[in-house]
Amino acid sequence: MTSEQKQQLLTKLEKEKINLEAKIVELRELTRPIAPDCSIGRVSRMDAINNKSINEAALRKAEEKIKTIRFALEDIHKPDFGKCRQCGEEIQFGRLMVMPGSSLCVRCARR
Repeated sequence: MTSEQKQQLLTKLEKEKINLEAKIVELRELTRPIAPDCSIGRVSRMDAINNKSINEAALRKAEEKIKTIRFALEDIHKPDFGKCRQCGEEIQFGRLMVMPGSSLCVRCARR
């Protein structure tokens, strides 16, 4: 990986981290418990509970993704970053842009 590609990946990761942190704050607010004493109808309450479940799933996914991004940001300056942990070959730059926490090249991931 060239230093230019590494910088491009670093910039992308930092932007994505900032966006995810904001999204997580928003999702945590949306997943707060629904008070039973709220004066909303039965159907509206069921809809609110359903939306809460969807937001909880999105929150879990965002928290997992931010963990991956944080690990990639910690490891990006290590000399073996971007190398397949199985075969030692370079992981394709496009793969790292899509999946920054990837530790396997496409060939080894298929096995």
